[in-house]
Amino acid sequence: MTRPKSFTLLPHTVPRRLTDPIVAVIARTGATPNHLTVLGFLGNLGAAALAARGDFLPAGLVMLAASALDLLDGALARATGRASAFGAILDSVLDRLSEAAVLAGLAFYYAQRGEREEIVLCFAALAGSIIVSYIRARAEAHGLELREGLFTRAERVLLLSGGLIIGQVRIALWVLAVMANATALQRLYIVWAQLRRAGAPPTEARGAGEEEGP
Repeated sequence: MTRPKSFTLLPHTVPRRLTDPIVAVIARTGATPNHLTVLGFLGNLGAAALAARGDFLPAGLVMLAASALDLLDGALARATGRASAFGAILDSVLDRLSEAAVLAGLAFYYAQRGEREEIVLCFAALAGSIIVSYIRARAEAHGLELREGLFTRAERVLLLSGGLIIGQVRIALWVLAVMANATALQRLYIVWAQLRRAGAPPTEARGAGEEEGP
């Protein structure tokens, strides 16, 4: 049986001919991959603050610029030989927090205006994005490779920042909320299919995935 077909809308890597010249300049400054990761997170916090004030255009531009650093920290790690397990974990954690911060900023803005629909959409989009990442983490804990997804981080960042820039945030939130949760369901199906083919006992797989404690 073949693996379930899936796809991503955008590539998750940028050609090295584009990143190498930029990374070479950054490396000469003494900056580390973790510096870029943290700087990108701080930039997204700034975007969140702008979004909370209703300054959508600058928020979108700052979010786009800050998130672009996510394309460079990994390339810098490879170019300088500084790739590490902690750096990868830090990058993943701050990616999630960056996305949450911008959506929280938007939720705050809409809460001040009493626009409940947009608030619900912000929370739905956030829940979907977290679940997408969580399913991948749990799959990898079982030794499965899971990179497929209709709407992964690259698509979510471009959609939300684009919506902010052109002033179509409500539409962007609707698409984000629907597609993020659809991606979570897609990934859950892919994991189910892989485990079924591998013959993993359902009780064993479920027990390994339970959180400890209440």
